[in-house]
Amino acid sequence: MHNFDFLCHELGLSQEIGQTYRLPTEAEWEYACRAGSESAYCFGDDEKLLGEYAWHEKNSGGKTHPVGEKLANGWGLHDMHGNVWEWCQDWYRNKYYAQCQKRGMVKNPQGARRPVEYRVVRGGSWFGTAGRCRSACRFRYEPVSRYVDFGFRCARVQGELAGGPVKEESARRTFPSQSSRTAPSQHHSARR
Repeated sequence: MHNFDFLCHELGLSQEIGQTYRLPTEAEWEYACRAGSESAYCFGDDEKLLGEYAWHEKNSGGKTHPVGEKLANGWGLHDMHGNVWEWCQDWYRNKYYAQCQKRGMVKNPQGARRPVEYRVVRGGSWFGTAGRCRSACRFRYEPVSRYVDFGFRCARVQGELAGGPVKEESARRTFPSQSSRTAPSQHHSARR
């Protein structure tokens, strides 16, 4: 179990409060980031507006910032773009989502079934370009990687996985719409 998995689990202390927490899947992360939009960013396609919603290389001052200093997306979630790369539950496979689309899989695909070398990170960071903060941008890192621009958010599990009945939701497109064909550069020098 990696530290972020442990911290999500400890947050819930599932036996005591009846809630289970985990990292979001990559598809869940993107769905939450987009907040119903289909544009490059939750607020549209105009990169010039990114500074109102995200900390990135042009406005961060070279450091991480407290959550909530920038505008939230349409669902009230802050820092989905920029500030820190966020770990996802999924293991990285380069063409995974293209393969899902070919098979007609449109509900929350779960990523590679068994651990591979890299885990997915999403959202971009204060260290990266505006393009890396796009809703659809995805990268990979080894789960043991620790950098000053990495973080995570926990997702609360509902339904059968949390010990209750699964709530059916209408089918909707929740998988990432674009995939990055390039691996992230090893641009990080500072480590935690």
